[in-house]
This record gives sequence, structure tokens and C-alpha cells, in this order.
Amino acid sequence: MIVESPIDLELTQLSGQTSQPPWCEVDGTFSNVVDINCNPVIFNVRQSDDFLDFNYSGNVSHKQAIDKLNYIFDLNFDLDKFYKYLGNHAELAQMPEFCNGLRLFLANDPFECIISSICSANNSIKRWTKSVSQIKRNWGNPHYNYYTFPKSNDLLNVYLDDEDEFNSSNIQDISMCTNNLKCCGVGYRAPYMRKASEMFTDEIDLHEIFKMGYDEAFETILEVPGVGPKVADCILLYGFNFREAFPSDVWIKRIVSHLYFDGKDISVAKVREFGMEEFGKNAGYVQLYLFHYARMSGLMKKLK
Repeated sequence: MIVESPIDLELTQLSGQTSQPPWCEVDGTFSNVVDINCNPVIFNVRQSDDFLDFNYSGNVSHKQAIDKLNYIFDLNFDLDKFYKYLGNHAELAQMPEFCNGLRLFLANDPFECIISSICSANNSIKRWTKSVSQIKRNWGNPHYNYYTFPKSNDLLNVYLDDEDEFNSSNIQDISMCTNNLKCCGVGYRAPYMRKASEMFTDEIDLHEIFKMGYDEAFETILEVPGVGPKVADCILLYGFNFREAFPSDVWIKRIVSHLYFDGKDISVAKVREFGMEEFGKNAGYVQLYLFHYARMSGLMKKLK
């Protein structure tokens, strides 16, 4: 089935959005298990010219599957209208040339996005996606060759590191302790993931965040240890579809400073405030395009 909304599937999957790791790719088809009303459904998508060729298997209706596909890949977002918006801003006008077809890659599981975003802090795309994929294989529920992300109450009970596992189990040799978070390569972030699991089990209802305004949602996510403003905005944008979020770090600071402030040294906080005010509901998309444009155009090398 062809879904006629223009997209660059590979670019969208591999653009480093912290909603989730890229789906499993075999011969150009990207596949994963997707939860639809507690039903595990296998989605298969591949590029067909500018569109998606989509099929699925699972106990859901055609409309439910299409609605979920449209949500995850943001297929209802009007890219042509967005490109006209970029074209009306001299600083942004070149971006569609380098980012054509790039869409938001939204979380099927918001809790997965929370853990992915925590894992991405001060980390490479390759390393955090490998770590999150390992967490899924270790403690998620298997469905054919795919794994769902563990629920917060399941991840809450996972050992932090080999010492925690050794002291809390019957294993006699600490070198055999491999069933813990640090063995997934998450490093110092393991306690943050444990605390996030606790908070989203006992204190914070994930579904309530969708109902909040941006400011309330931002302050709620900031309560999680290890989550600063940039990670919070990643969680809100990719996990909960708050499009006014403008995740800002040192790279976005350099890019925005170069394009809008004549290279002046401005704070990350100021860049975040500028992005949200300047771009409004387009802020999340503009941030996504800014980062990819800088990578592909050579601007990032120039700004190092």
C-alpha cells in the first residue's frame, strides 16, 4: 500500500531523533513492532519514490494502523507549506536543499523516548541507539524478531551495574554479571534511568503530559534527575509532540549564533528562548532542520 505523503524515510530514521533507535532495516525495508491499544503490530515501511510503501500484520483495523503510521512519521504535516515558510526566511531558505523529505520521527512509546533522551546526553547517536536497542533486547517483550520497550515498572527492577547485580543475586563471579543497565553502555546515566523509571511508575502519569500546556509539561519533565532543558525539550518534541519545543545545546547555539547573531557568543538558554519566540509552532521542525543542514552543508565543520 502506497501512502502518498512525501518523506525521505532513511533520512528521517537516521537523523538522530531521540524518540527511539532506527527500526531494523533489511534490503531497504524498515520494520518494528508497534503498540496499538496494547496490541503488538509489525510495521514494514520502505521508500517508494517520494512516498512510503506500507504493510502491517496484527489484530488492528486498517484505520488504526494508518493513523499510527501517520503519527509516528508525522505524515499529516505539510512539508510544502513548511518549505515555503523556510523560503521566506533568508537564514533558512537553503535548508530544504539539504533536508528534503525529513520529518519528525515521533515516539510510539513516550517512556522509550524519555530513556533514549537521557541516554543521548553527552553521547553519540551510534552509542545511545545501541544502548537503547540493548535495553529492549534484555528486558522488553519479544514479538517475533522485535522487542517492545520495557515499561517503567519493569525497568525499575533492573540492576544498575555489575556490583548491584552481584550483591543482589546468587551469582558467584562478578565477571558473570551482565544483566544490568551499565552493561548496555549507559554509563553514569544508569541511576537517572532508574529514578525516571520510579517516577513514571509512582508519581507521573505519562498520559497526563499530553494534556498539559508546554510550560507545565516542561517543568514536569525537568523534575526527573539527569534531565536538563535540552533533554526535556527533546522528550517533549519527540515523545509528546510539543512542536514549540526548541532543543538547544552547544551545536544549536553555534548554528543560531552564526545565522542570526553575527557569531556572537550567546548562551544556550538565550538560543532556546530565541528559537521558541522566532519560530513558534515551527520551532521543533526548524531545530531539526538546522542541525541536519549544518551537518550536511559543511557549516558544522566551519563552526568547530
